[in-house]
Amino acid sequence: MKVLGIESSCDETGVAVYDTHIGGAAGLRAHAVYSQIALHAEYGGVVPELASRDHVRKLLPLIRQTLAEAGLGMGDIDGVAYTAGPGLVGALLVGAGVARSLAWALDVPAIGVHHMEGHLLAPLIEDDAPQPPFVALLVSGGHTQLVAVDAIGQYRLLGETLDDAAGEAFDKTAKMMGLPYPGGPQLAKLAESGTPGVFKFSRPMTDRPGLDFSFSGLKTQVLLAWKGSDQSAQTRADIARGFEDAVVDTLAIKCARALDAAGCGTLIVAGGVGANKRLRAKLTEMCERRGGRACFPRPALCTDNGAMIAYAGALRLVAGQHEDATIRAVPRWDMAELPLV
Repeated sequence: MKVLGIESSCDETGVAVYDTHIGGAAGLRAHAVYSQIALHAEYGGVVPELASRDHVRKLLPLIRQTLAEAGLGMGDIDGVAYTAGPGLVGALLVGAGVARSLAWALDVPAIGVHHMEGHLLAPLIEDDAPQPPFVALLVSGGHTQLVAVDAIGQYRLLGETLDDAAGEAFDKTAKMMGLPYPGGPQLAKLAESGTPGVFKFSRPMTDRPGLDFSFSGLKTQVLLAWKGSDQSAQTRADIARGFEDAVVDTLAIKCARALDAAGCGTLIVAGGVGANKRLRAKLTEMCERRGGRACFPRPALCTDNGAMIAYAGALRLVAGQHEDATIRAVPRWDMAELPLV
């Protein structure tokens, strides 16, 4: 099947075509993402109504562009997948409405995809992809979760954040130190010039058993360190490095525990924070030391994108799963409710 994937859950419009006949990384015939960062920058965060309206403006041109890059016409599409949730309801409705309309007009099946399942399956697009069972670390601006994947569609939540997600902590910490929006990538870049060990922050909730996370206290530690410092450029970089090291170490410690709890050696990492270079290096080293492996999607597929939705939808469509013509938008959706593929 050639499946058109549409992602519109928040502030990025993503479109892709995945061809299951080719499979692997080459099966991703084309993908494109339009980011709304510039639109929301002056507000310091995502404005839901503006996000929805921008999806309306950008989605159809992006579909035409992606199909052209794939060398396909609209009539070549065998199925449509779209993000049904979780996310901003207005933004979700834009993608769902366009996807369902296209599927009806082309007389092809369509399916709503869980946004986080899309992220979880993104590493499987790459060549030499692992097969379940494995442990997944979903780490982004909205989620930090450890999930045991027994099969595609069979997920057990092992641990999650009790407050801020890791990516959210990156963004808020950057904002406290005066870095421009979106702050997370800016802080990670700044940390590259920081001196390790100058600022040592705690590794939250690693001094007790369990697989849950908490990053709000770490954020407060950084705020106090910043306010009590000389606030020079080098100090800002040193604090950024100290913060990043604390988050990376915390995630690595919890991932090792999760692998032990699940009794497997393979870890997959997905979500926007999964593009962080220091996190990738740390988790790769940790897994290799244990005799296992860590798998990541290419950095372009860590943030929200249509490729992950096309791929996740393709797996379900090939398995014979599809839905009626109802336009589905589910702002809150438990991944445990998903059917087995």
